[in-house]
Amino acid sequence: MGFFGKILEKLGLKKDAPAATAAAPAKPAASAKPITGTWTGTGTTKPAAKPTLNYEPTSSAPVKPAAPVAISEVDVVKQLEKLSAGKNLDWKVSIVDLLKLLDIDSSREARNELAAELGCPADLMKDSAKMNVWLHKEVLRQIAANGGNIPKSLLD
Repeated sequence: MGFFGKILEKLGLKKDAPAATAAAPAKPAASAKPITGTWTGTGTTKPAAKPTLNYEPTSSAPVKPAAPVAISEVDVVKQLEKLSAGKNLDWKVSIVDLLKLLDIDSSREARNELAAELGCPADLMKDSAKMNVWLHKEVLRQIAANGGNIPKSLLD
């Protein structure tokens, strides 16, 4: 599991492994109404005769696929506010405070690892303050992309 995966896990956003979902075959969508029709044909009860069957549907309406299932959104802000109660941590501004709040290593080495994992530009990696600002915004963006309800004001 990558460093960012630990953050998602702490927030209850960890998704199943893609291989497990890819291996399962897609199920056809069940329609709201069953398809009805009339079978007609000719034939005898003699085993040698081959019956001729024709199917004529009574409805020409196309079968509608099932509605897509929405990803449940996790109230990350509520979780983080609850965790930060009584602590002097400003998770809305500081990546270090956000990581501390989630009880994840916030050392410079750990932040470098996380920044590299998320694709931080090389020029920002040289400047700790600039990297931290970029990293904080990117972590919040990635949390939102994974089903967390991060307010737009924190993503700008």
